[in-house]
Parts: sequence; C-alpha cells; structure tokens
Amino acid sequence: MKTLAYLLPALIISQTLTGCALPFGKEPKEPVAVVTTENGTFVIEFYTESAPMAVENFKKLIKQKFYDGLTFHRIVNAPGLNIVQGGCPKGDGTGSPGWTIQDEYTNPNQRKHMRGTVAMARANMPNSAGSQFYICLKPQPHLDGQYTTFGGVIQGMEVVDFLQMGDVITKIRLEAKSKYVKAAEN
Repeated sequence: MKTLAYLLPALIISQTLTGCALPFGKEPKEPVAVVTTENGTFVIEFYTESAPMAVENFKKLIKQKFYDGLTFHRIVNAPGLNIVQGGCPKGDGTGSPGWTIQDEYTNPNQRKHMRGTVAMARANMPNSAGSQFYICLKPQPHLDGQYTTFGGVIQGMEVVDFLQMGDVITKIRLEAKSKYVKAAEN
C-alpha cells in the first residue's frame, strides 16, 4: 500500500504531461459552447456531422481560452448580409490562431445559413479559416456552399441580436447540452 501511495503523485504528473485525460477536467457529453459577453449569454450547439474539423478546432480554441477577452469586430446589418463576427485576436479581422483548417462546406451534411447559424469566417481563398466565426442574424442563403457551418445558437439569440462592434467575449466554455435543453419526454 505504501508503494501505491508513493507512485500516485508520479502517475498523475506523468498523465498530465503526456496529455492523457484524467476523470477531472473531461469534456462534457454532448458539449455546447456557452458564450458569455458583457451584455448576456448565448449557447451554441455543434453540428459535428456537418463539420467535424471546424467543431474540433473551435472546441480546441475554447479549451485554450483563446476567445476570452476578444471582441466582436464586425457587425453587418445591411440588405444582403446580416451577421455578427468575432474570434480575431487582432480585433480587426486579420488575425488567426496561427493555423488554418480545411473548408468543409462541400460536405453533403452541411446545414444552411439560417438565423442563428454559426459558421467559419475565412479570407478570399480556400482553406483559410482559423478562429474567426460569424453568426447569421437572418437567413443568408447566398453563403450556402461557400462557408463552413458548424453550429447554431440554441439559446440567447436575443443577446446576439443586440451585439455591437467592440463588445467583448468575456469567456466561452464547454458545458453539457443537457443543462440548456430539456430531453424530449415520451
């Protein structure tokens, strides 16, 4: 027994350094992104079947607390385009996390750009998305097949509607979807 007590701290340190998951700090089952802003909170569900790489990238950035303190740097509410955009570390639409991901908008499971849809923003070249995302304030069918949709706002769309340029993302955390959506009763 004495040997086990001696080895336990070394095992925990080893598991932490090698990246093996321990029971604490584990990702919730069926996670959602809970986005806290200065003006309120909204919740994004993920469309893993539509954009598995974009979802994993977004979750990775959330776990790194990449988005905490960033702003919504672009608000477009004009005929033909109605979106709110964030996720730029420079705050001007030119920044990235230091990498890009592959576009998934040709995936046959891609969802349409409806009100509340969350998609990856990118430069005017393929496979250039990294951390920036936008949320549709109204349906944007002209964006279908051009940008990867990876989620949708399931709670707090009224908060998204009132976001202004410069509003801060206080934090984004992964939480269990069951905290925000009641299971269907049979």
